[in-house]
Amino acid sequence: MSTQGTQATSKNLVLAAMVFAVAMTFIDQTIVAIAVPKLQHELGISGDGAQWVINGYLLSLSALFAFGGRLGDVLGRRRMVVIGVVVFALASACCGLTPKGSIAEAWLIFFRVVQGAGAALMFPASVAIVIAAFPVAQRGRAMAIFFGITGGLTAIGPLAGGFLTQWTWRAIFWVNIPVAIIALVLIRISRPDNEKRPAKIDYRGTVLICGAMGLIVLGLQQSSVWGWSSPATWACLIVGAALMVGFVLWELRGAEVPLLRLKIFENRSFAVDNLALVLMSFVFIPYFFFASVYAQVSLGKSASEAGEYLLYFFVGFVILAQVGGRILDRRGARPAVVLGSAMSAVGFYLLARRLPDLSLEQQKWSILLAGGGTGLMLGPASTDAVNRAPSTNYSEVTGITQTVRNFGASLGLAILGTILIERDKTNVAHTLRAKGVPGPRADHIASQVGTSSSGTLGAGNSTATHAIRLATAHATSTVFQVMAAVLAVCFVLTFLLYPRGRASEHAELGAGEPEAAAPLAG
Repeated sequence: MSTQGTQATSKNLVLAAMVFAVAMTFIDQTIVAIAVPKLQHELGISGDGAQWVINGYLLSLSALFAFGGRLGDVLGRRRMVVIGVVVFALASACCGLTPKGSIAEAWLIFFRVVQGAGAALMFPASVAIVIAAFPVAQRGRAMAIFFGITGGLTAIGPLAGGFLTQWTWRAIFWVNIPVAIIALVLIRISRPDNEKRPAKIDYRGTVLICGAMGLIVLGLQQSSVWGWSSPATWACLIVGAALMVGFVLWELRGAEVPLLRLKIFENRSFAVDNLALVLMSFVFIPYFFFASVYAQVSLGKSASEAGEYLLYFFVGFVILAQVGGRILDRRGARPAVVLGSAMSAVGFYLLARRLPDLSLEQQKWSILLAGGGTGLMLGPASTDAVNRAPSTNYSEVTGITQTVRNFGASLGLAILGTILIERDKTNVAHTLRAKGVPGPRADHIASQVGTSSSGTLGAGNSTATHAIRLATAHATSTVFQVMAAVLAVCFVLTFLLYPRGRASEHAELGAGEPEAAAPLAG
């Protein structure tokens, strides 16, 4: 084989190794949502705890993403990918081994947080390794393959989760182990870049952003348990906001080597790209949680059937994602993002109105529209943000956009989850009273429901079961109305603020700054 052929094979092996490494992180963003009702039924996890099973992972990933990228610079990218894969696989095994009893909820949430930390270690280093493995002329195609395959795996999550849950919910975690083994073998064979680049690590910035994100999400999500009149709720929100302000000031003025180079946001196009991404993410990942609960609780579907319910969303998403890519190439990101946010807002609004009908047949076109609009805007906004950076700055920009996206998803799940629980309790109590259930009994049942399955009331109480199904449908309808409103705001802001035209090949982002050539993850 020629030297050129050998080099091509080596690069492709590196790409394959990194795809397998991060595949788990994408699948786990959606695969767990489908098993939530079964987790609650078998382990006795509360509605609020079920949200933390999802959000603990997202929050850990977003808070530690930039720190993971910096560690990859200092300690070696390959080393961090290997450590991240091992941590993620071991945490997945522990999630699958969650014992029953009072410890179950804390156990599962803790190891989901550890999973997120493992993902934060491997993902930015993986991006940097792919970038380093390919010359500039081939880098765009390599990154398109990397994000295309890994992003597509998000769609596999609900389907795989549905079928695995039919066997045992533990399998949704154990499936990560063979994927991790394949990744480690490919890394061993391809031996990607592991050069160390000693530099200062912004520990203060890391502590500030972790504290800020953690406290803000904690306050928002626990408000359904503590109440908005609780000092603990407001203490978390106020201290979290203060830490976030402190983080921004430290990164702009104090940090010698910033964890996140926030001056990038001086570029208007980049700032609007990230605004669109955070608003879209507020809806995108949380949708799978709420749709899964609705499909299983209100529609009475099995886990595998719920996966099929979510498939309609992905069909629209995948089809219009291709259209969005073509629009980006020809006219820039603005048309795709503006139109996509409008379509998705309309889709979620129509879907919200039809949820109480308890009929998938009447909902599927709205689901397709909501998913299609999201697919139309996600790729162009993400790609345009990367295109605003010099080629040597891809990994830093990816670090920022991934932090923004995952934190947006964490906020969305916390806020929308609180709305769902509160509306569910109110709707259940009101509906049961209307059915003749005494007030104290209705209030007690409502306090037990949250996002739990209708099996809580017992199979024989068909009136109460139907009441819970309908109440959950109305609560989910309220959540989807908020989603529609968020995307409507996204439409207005992007319509007013998004610059026209395509990103120039030599973007002004970071231009003239020597440190721009030293990206976050390489």
